[in-house]
Amino acid sequence: MFDASNSMSARLQNTTRMEGAKELFYKFIDSLSKDKSLQFALRMYGHTVKYPPGDCKDSKLVIPFSPNNIKAIKEKVKEAKPTGITPIEHSLTESANDFKDNTSNNIVIIITDGIEECGGDPCKARQKLMEKGIVFKPFIIGIGLSPEQIKTFECVGTYYDYENQNTFSDITHILQQQKLNKTTAQVNLLDSRSIPKESDVNMTFYDIKNKEYKYNYIHTLNYKNNPDTLYIDDYPIYKVIAHTIPPTESKEIKLNAGKHTIIPIDAPQGYLSVTRPEGVYNYNEKVKCVVRKAENAHTLNVQLLNYTDKYITGKYDIEILTLPRIYIKDSEIEQSKTKVIEIPNAGMLQVKSLEAGDGCILLKRTDKLEWVCNLSSQTIQTYYLQPGSYVITWRGRSLKGSIYTIEKKFVITSNNQTLIELFK
Repeated sequence: MFDASNSMSARLQNTTRMEGAKELFYKFIDSLSKDKSLQFALRMYGHTVKYPPGDCKDSKLVIPFSPNNIKAIKEKVKEAKPTGITPIEHSLTESANDFKDNTSNNIVIIITDGIEECGGDPCKARQKLMEKGIVFKPFIIGIGLSPEQIKTFECVGTYYDYENQNTFSDITHILQQQKLNKTTAQVNLLDSRSIPKESDVNMTFYDIKNKEYKYNYIHTLNYKNNPDTLYIDDYPIYKVIAHTIPPTESKEIKLNAGKHTIIPIDAPQGYLSVTRPEGVYNYNEKVKCVVRKAENAHTLNVQLLNYTDKYITGKYDIEILTLPRIYIKDSEIEQSKTKVIEIPNAGMLQVKSLEAGDGCILLKRTDKLEWVCNLSSQTIQTYYLQPGSYVITWRGRSLKGSIYTIEKKFVITSNNQTLIELFK
């Protein structure tokens, strides 16, 4: 991608920026053309509409990819004269259409002396190309740029200074050595033996510098039972969050351009299943189970009864929202094993009264009564209770004295119905 904007007419040492850029360009194209596996194309910008005012759409693929087009490319560069304005984002975005396909190793070399002059953002252009599945490695060769101008290209690709005597040899060497390799990564979700066999969980890649997420993937093991390879942008510094229960995360990671980076996350997991046998009244209840880390009040998950969920190995406290609630402390989840907690089937309690009243149901323990729930004001009420010994208390609202409280004891057994009449 060759900059033919008006500013290229400025002096540079004993020549102009334009002539210096052409000289460097000829060296690159002659050197790289020796690799017969490569094909070349030429896009120019700022080369047709004179500045001022210039045209922010002044960017064109002047020589498309094809074999044996080096002579035509060099001739177009030779003819170039400093003319217009600098639309870098537009040119980068348009370059997505220049490549024959997205499966090849694609690269853009930008030779420029300026920064974006059309209100564009080169960083956004790179992101747009990544979103289209185009993974390429822009190399920016700057001619006469200030340190602040150089910073605007940090997010786009690797920057090289024209005035650095090693620029030509460095970039040529990198291109030839890397063979235009794409940047890849894999996330290893490690089990308790540090083997990457955990999978099938969402993972989010966060751009630490910009404080935003970049990618969401469901982790997958490929047909060889290895973590899947991802093709992602190598510019950001990432942190990867695996949405296990509870979440686990990687350290901050910087991908190596043109190389494969392994991102390890400790994520050993097992399973929890809270069940009960089929029963007469079970279909009436959608019981939920609150799962917390042991000795921690924070709710990690609300799991339905007779379902199985996956958790990071360790000890958990489980609160099962039956009537009365069931509390299980320090239940241990082990690697690749299923912790099964079985609770008894409910029984049904029906309560009848002649008028509205106030009262509650109490569970009878060895030495005390524990509140289970308050009664409603309806004259016919139904409750599904766990097996046990209970006490019900009630007073009609028309009776203005505690002495009129009715107390009845009863026992609930699984799959059986109990009737309490509060008027006898």
